[in-house]
Amino acid sequence: MPDAKLRTWVNSPLARVARAVLGGNARVAMVIGGTVHLSGASRAEFLADPEWVAHEQVHLRQYREQGLLPFLYRYLVESARVGYYNNKYEVEAREEARRVVQTLAAGQAPQA
Repeated sequence: MPDAKLRTWVNSPLARVARAVLGGNARVAMVIGGTVHLSGASRAEFLADPEWVAHEQVHLRQYREQGLLPFLYRYLVESARVGYYNNKYEVEAREEARRVVQTLAAGQAPQA
């Protein structure tokens, strides 16, 4: 599942802020535009976790489909309205990541 074309920014200032808000011990990945911003994990650690990569790839698709500012606005409004965990964009990303892991566990290649 590792994708050599996947752009990452390790020790991103934005991801460090999110990590600090979460208590500083969390591994954080967040997508801004076409880049996965990381804090608390290396690129290799991120790419070695198929569920995590699949989750962030959903957010990359969401950005591509909606555009940077419209998606960011909708994501923040949704988070304010229902909270991070129930945010429909996070729900979609978790469900897709779970599907990818189940597919890999069954010995099949995930479909794009």
